[in-house]
Amino acid sequence: METKTKQLNRRSFIKISALAGGGILIGFYTENGLLAQQRGAAPPVTPINPNTYIKVHPDNTFTIVAKNPETGQGIRNSLPTIVADEFDVDWKQVKIEQSDRDDKYARDMGAPTVGQREGGSTATPQNYQPMRNVGATARAMMVAAAAKRWNVPAAELTTGSGVVTHTPSKRTATYASLAETALNMPVPELSTVKLKDPKDFKIIGKGTPGVDNFAIVTGKPAFSIDVNSPDMLFAVYEKCPVFGGKVMSANLDEIKKLPGVKHAFIVDAPPLRPAPAPGAPPAGPNVNWASGVAIVADNWWLANNARKSLKVVWDEGPVASQSSAGYLAQGKQLASTQASQTPAGGGPRSAKDGDAEAAFKTAAKIVEAEYSFPLLSHAPLEPQNSTAHYKDGKLEIWSPSQTPEIFNAAVPAGIPNSDVTFHLVRAGGGFGRRLYNEYDIEVSKIARLVSDERARAGLPSVPVKLLWTREDDMRHDDYRPAGLHYFKAGLDASGKLIAFRDYVSSHGSTSVIPANEFPRGHVANFWVSEGQITPYGIPTGALRAPGTNGVSFVMQSFIDEIAHAAGKDPLQYRLDLLANPTAPVPAFTQVSFGAPFNPQRAIGVLETVRDMSDWKNRRDKLPKGTGLGVAFQFAHSGYVAYVVEVAVTAEKKLKVNKVWSAIDIGSQTVNPTHATNLVQGGFIEAMSHMMAWEITIDQGRVVQSNFDKYQPTRMRNAPASIEVKFLKTDFTPTGLGEPSLPPAVPAISNAIFAATGIRIRSLPIVSQGYTWT
Repeated sequence: METKTKQLNRRSFIKISALAGGGILIGFYTENGLLAQQRGAAPPVTPINPNTYIKVHPDNTFTIVAKNPETGQGIRNSLPTIVADEFDVDWKQVKIEQSDRDDKYARDMGAPTVGQREGGSTATPQNYQPMRNVGATARAMMVAAAAKRWNVPAAELTTGSGVVTHTPSKRTATYASLAETALNMPVPELSTVKLKDPKDFKIIGKGTPGVDNFAIVTGKPAFSIDVNSPDMLFAVYEKCPVFGGKVMSANLDEIKKLPGVKHAFIVDAPPLRPAPAPGAPPAGPNVNWASGVAIVADNWWLANNARKSLKVVWDEGPVASQSSAGYLAQGKQLASTQASQTPAGGGPRSAKDGDAEAAFKTAAKIVEAEYSFPLLSHAPLEPQNSTAHYKDGKLEIWSPSQTPEIFNAAVPAGIPNSDVTFHLVRAGGGFGRRLYNEYDIEVSKIARLVSDERARAGLPSVPVKLLWTREDDMRHDDYRPAGLHYFKAGLDASGKLIAFRDYVSSHGSTSVIPANEFPRGHVANFWVSEGQITPYGIPTGALRAPGTNGVSFVMQSFIDEIAHAAGKDPLQYRLDLLANPTAPVPAFTQVSFGAPFNPQRAIGVLETVRDMSDWKNRRDKLPKGTGLGVAFQFAHSGYVAYVVEVAVTAEKKLKVNKVWSAIDIGSQTVNPTHATNLVQGGFIEAMSHMMAWEITIDQGRVVQSNFDKYQPTRMRNAPASIEVKFLKTDFTPTGLGEPSLPPAVPAISNAIFAATGIRIRSLPIVSQGYTWT
């Protein structure tokens, strides 16, 4: 096994309590105080707030709590699905309830940081076993209650559809009817609780529709942008177009006279906090919290209309002298000095195995190429937004954050964490953008200032909704880092790869440096080093599959280029490299979360996608102008391989005809319907990265501001078929939101080469004359 299934530690256990109106509530407790109560010690002074997962109602229906943020990845289905299946109830008996943010969810359950976050494809691997334990323990309690009532051995009892059955006597009891008995039963030790055999799963692995689907397709409020109340005010927030700029002055008196405007004020941003000591929690927000001008009005349109009359004097700061052209020139200059960049050993920023320079001198053939990819904006369809209500020294917030942190609301409002109620609301896409919570920070500060002004005027406090425009969102993002890669490969006379070199011009982000990427560990001489572009004032962050998002394009494209230079089939060339490891690859790569690269799993997805696409026969029969491309990627502990068929006209009109994908995310796919959607959606998003997406900087400003200059792939351009196959392997289940995207881009670019003989070495390709058919 690659990773071991982890159990809850001794401090975590099930507790049950009564519900008002009948039924019981079942949840995990990890508080030391509650543990002391169980042992007969004095109760804690403060009340215990349980981490609740299951509510059993008198009508034998069940509410299961979804604890993680939902951004479209389907986690509001998948985690409750796991609980429901082990609890042995039917999905039609279940309702889903979104939890609020609660520190108790971040307890130690035998896995790192099992809290309330959405990012890194971590929800499934971190929660799969704990959620199974929740459901199975609750089922065991119902069985024990029935055994006591009927005075029969528990071994004679079975469960199903929320009913316990004693087959010998044909007696049955609903879970609801057993609730009172269960409430007074001792909670079983986790070690005695029997989990289901996966072959007996009734919901897991079968596919369930999204719990919000009906609301979404019928236009009912479902997203954070839909949060509303009758007395709400609406805010816009104008920030300096140059990153790091500050407000010097603004025509606030004029703005306050405009129709519907209730408040207008400058918000100063504090200096960034120092990093916390190792092991200490963050003291407060440390994100791109920018100085700006807030305008608050009766409705959002009035606020945004008043914004058009805003006149601000900015201190633009030093970033105003920076540009994409300048970064590129510096990157190329750094590349000219790459011979002096000589790392030793390996790490997240560099790698050196063997002696690549010596091997190049003996190589029969040298292949060199320069590759690049640009900054990208996340561009979720729902712009950033958040709603806050500051009242009587407390703050309530409704947020679409992927990482809901109470201190992001508490610190700007000037109150302790304990005075914040944090509601998790479905987001209209995240892709990593909502890991950075400027909108929560901004709205909390604005809500506090509005409340204070209203109090001075003798007016009651009201909620305030902050909504960014599309232009705000695109010009004030935390962008996918750009990368400049200078490759060199050495082949022997048989075409075998004997040396591999990548020099990276970067701005300090490890996510563009492939220190531990394939073919490391499969070539004797491997060397990755970097030169840093400075100064660099553009905020960067994680975009879907950070660490491999852009790197997969350059690495898998150059591997394809090497195979062509060797005169080899590119898919078989990858298989041959994988079958002959030279050394183990370190497991500290950020994109695998500590799991080492397993070449056999990579071979598995490549061989599967080869067979799915009938690679050799199809490749030999394709008409002129049509080609097959292949790529694979290990990312976030998952393995994904694509084969793509592409047709290209003489006018560079491009069409993706068909896609085959093979996926290895372990022993269980929790919801195949959502998993298939994640793969297909990841591929189509990658088409946007490939064709048209690019963020450029001029005078410290983002040039692009809306979809007219940052066009996503349209429905008419999507492939007619994206065939998905999940391999069932003997490894702990892992996530899929990230792994499905990265290899799609090089698979398409390699198919373009197969169709035209033209190698794609930079993105986006619209700048090279390509368009979709």
